[in-house]
Amino acid sequence: MFANNSRLWLARILIGLVTMWNLQAAMTFILWPNSYVASYELSGIAGEAALRGVGVLFLMWNVPYVVALWHPIRYRLALILTLVMQSIGLVGENLILSTLSTNHGFLRASIMRFIVFDSAGLILLIIAFLIKRREKNL
Repeated sequence: MFANNSRLWLARILIGLVTMWNLQAAMTFILWPNSYVASYELSGIAGEAALRGVGVLFLMWNVPYVVALWHPIRYRLALILTLVMQSIGLVGENLILSTLSTNHGFLRASIMRFIVFDSAGLILLIIAFLIKRREKNL
């Protein structure tokens, strides 16, 4: 029982880290978009609104992460959805990056940060999935 409980908590910690990173990014874009508009080659009220919209999308994105965090064994589908969503994000960011010329240094650097961030998140989620995959239902 102790080993099962330890694996459950380790999986929760890993999922929790990714969830908190995502929520932190969401709240930062929603509350302080003006700090980031230049990094995405945006400006003014329209740029701030666009980044706030991205922040709202990050909040929406996190629904299955929170469910998986609650109990990754019982809510296995939520954990699988987080893996799929994280993978889609990573592939999409790489595709976006591939369309940008080197003339867009700040924008490329901003997207690279998301690629690094989402790669780390995907690795943590895969580890969480592998930790809990042998469990039945705690």
